Amino acid sequence: MVVGELAHERDVVIIGGGPGGYNAAIRAAQLGLSVTLIEKDQLGGRCLNKGCIPSKVFTHASIKNAELKHLDELGISFSDSSFQLGKLQNYKAKVINQLRKGVESLCKAHKIEILKGKASFLSNDRIGVEANDSFEVYRFQHAVIATGGKLIPPKHIQIDHERILNAQSIFSIETIPKHLIVYGSDYIALEIAMSFNTFGSQVSFILDDEKEEFSFDSSINRELQRVMKKSKIKIYKNRKIIQATSTLENVTVELETNEGNRETLEGSHFFVSCKTKANIDELGIERLPINLTNKGFIEINQVGQTSIQNIYAIGDVTEGDALAVKAIKQGKVVAETIAGIDSEIDLTFIPTIVHSVPPIASVGLTEEEARKEYESINIGQFPLASNGYASILGQKDGFIKVISDAKNDLILGVHIIGAGAVELISSGVIGLENVARDEDIMFPLYPHPSINEGLLEAIEALKEKAIHKPPQKGTKVNLKSK
Repeated sequence: MVVGELAHERDVVIIGGGPGGYNAAIRAAQLGLSVTLIEKDQLGGRCLNKGCIPSKVFTHASIKNAELKHLDELGISFSDSSFQLGKLQNYKAKVINQLRKGVESLCKAHKIEILKGKASFLSNDRIGVEANDSFEVYRFQHAVIATGGKLIPPKHIQIDHERILNAQSIFSIETIPKHLIVYGSDYIALEIAMSFNTFGSQVSFILDDEKEEFSFDSSINRELQRVMKKSKIKIYKNRKIIQATSTLENVTVELETNEGNRETLEGSHFFVSCKTKANIDELGIERLPINLTNKGFIEINQVGQTSIQNIYAIGDVTEGDALAVKAIKQGKVVAETIAGIDSEIDLTFIPTIVHSVPPIASVGLTEEEARKEYESINIGQFPLASNGYASILGQKDGFIKVISDAKNDLILGVHIIGAGAVELISSGVIGLENVARDEDIMFPLYPHPSINEGLLEAIEALKEKAIHKPPQKGTKVNLKSK
C-alpha cells in the first residue's frame, strides 16, 4: 500500500452515496459549495440497489397481478396470465441500473467529485480513502457521515440467504416460495407477505416481539387483518421463535406461545425482518470524540451536527426509523447548515407507508394516542366502497380516517388503507405541518371523480356532513355547524 504524503484540500466531504449522501451532495453543490462524495460500493446505497427500489418493483408487480381479475371485468383478457419471476428480476435490474445512472449523471452535472473507496477518519479534519493499492489523505472543512446501516437479525436466527432470507436477499430469490413464513411487523414484512401471496405463495405471518397487533391505528389493524384473512394469510400472534433450521428443501420454525405451548411451522422459505445497526465500525470514529447514543447510533442535534462542530451525520447512522425520507431530509438540512442557511430537522410528521395490497399510509396520532393526549376528540371515517372512483377502479377495500381535537377542530392524524393511500397521505402531512383545522381541508375543491374526494368526506364526517355516508344511528345533524 502506498500512503500519500500530502493531504488534498476539500471543502465538503460526504461519506456514503445513498439517498441521504447524494441528496446532501447535490443540495450543497446547488448552494455553491465544492463537494467530494466518497462511496465504496455503488451510488444509491442500500435503498436504491438492495432495499427500497427492489422491494417496490416487487410490490408494483403484485399490485398489477392483483388487478388482473378487474381487467377481465373491463374486457381486457389475457390468454396467458402466468407470473414469471425471471422477467421481474430482469425488470428490477433495469430499473436499478437506470436510477443509478441518473444519480451519477446528476452528480456529474453539479460538478460533484466522486471518489471510489473506503473512507476512515484520521482526525477531526482529515480523512483517508483506500482504493485498491492506494491510500490518499484529504483535509476537509466539513464532513458528513452518511454510511447507512446494516441488517442485524434476531440472535436466535441465522440468515443463510438461501432458505432463511432478509430484506436484501429475498428480492434476489430465483423461485417463488411454495410456503413463505414471514417474521416481523414492520412495513417490509407486510409488503413481502402480500406481494408473494399475490404471486401464488402460501403465506404464514408471525408477529415479532410476541405482539398482539401491528403498530397502526386500531381501525387500520382491523381492516388489515380482514384483508389478510380474505387473502388466506394466517397470522400467528403472541408467540416467540425458539429456533429456525433450514435444509436444502425447506425451513422449520419452532414457536412457543405465551402459555408455554410449542408448535412447529414448516415452509419452503423463511423471511426475517431485521433491526438496523449504524454502519460505523470501519469509519475510525473511535479516534474522535464523537458521541454515540445508548443504542450505538451517532448523536446529532437539530441540524445534524455531531459532537464535533464540523462533522455531521445523517440517515441510518442516526437514531430513529431507518427510512430514506428521513435521510433525504437530514441531508438537505445539513447541506444548508454548512452553507450558512438557517434550517432544521423536524421529523414529527414523518409518514408511515406500506405498499401492500391494498396500500396503507398514516401520519400523526392514532386514535389511541389522541385519546391519551386530548380531553375529547372527533373521528371521521369514510369507506372507499362509497367512493365513486374506487368503484371504477374495482378497489373498494379500505377507508380514510381523520382524527381531530374536538375543542378546536385541529387535525391530529390521518390514516388510510386502500387505493391511492401513499399519494394521498401527502395532503395529511401538509395539513399537519400547517396546523390545519377541519375547515382548512374541507374548504378547497377536490377533483371529481377521484380518491381525493374520500379525504374530503372523511373530514366532513367529523361533523356528520359526509354526503355519501349514512348518518350514525341516534345522531342528529346540526344544520348550523360550520
